[in-house]
Amino acid sequence: QVQLVESGGGLVQPGDSLRLSCVASGRTFRNYAMGWFRQAPGKEREFVAAINWAGATTTYADSVKGRATISRDNAKDTVFLQMSSLKLEDTAVYYCAASTFRGPVVGVRTDFEYWGQGTQVIVSS
Repeated sequence: QVQLVESGGGLVQPGDSLRLSCVASGRTFRNYAMGWFRQAPGKEREFVAAINWAGATTTYADSVKGRATISRDNAKDTVFLQMSSLKLEDTAVYYCAASTFRGPVVGVRTDFEYWGQGTQVIVSS
């Protein structure tokens, strides 16, 4: 079992930047691929970004490409999502997820077995 705890959400204005963090425990973190998803009110959960187990390959949804950066620090068992130029449509609960998939590319079609509780991001003027 892997436990994931997200943090860093809050109320921000359009155009602001924000960094979300996800701390993992319970397993060997560096052996897992990691991903970020989000769910806006009244909408289904959508893929945001993912990074493979080695941290060498990243994948982004078209909606955040160019504005988001996913990274990981295996020494601290932490994965990050840095976002800039935030838009109103970025408002959502952001979830961290982990997968045992060890292929070179991780994306929306990857099976993520473990999920965090989420951290809320509100973009409002």
